[in-house]
Amino acid sequence: MLMQKIAFLRKKINELIVTNRSSEELQDLSRELDKLIIEYYSNKKNTALH
Repeated sequence: MLMQKIAFLRKKINELIVTNRSSEELQDLSRELDKLIIEYYSNKKNTALH
């Protein structure tokens, strides 16, 4: 479920960046989403190892 939400947000953000290239706020959101994805996979990997 989380991954579906992340994928949806990523798609929407990318669409908005394409249509409004000057939006720093959208680019910031995109970077924040990337951090969340990395954190999610790091946590998932760490739990799998223990």
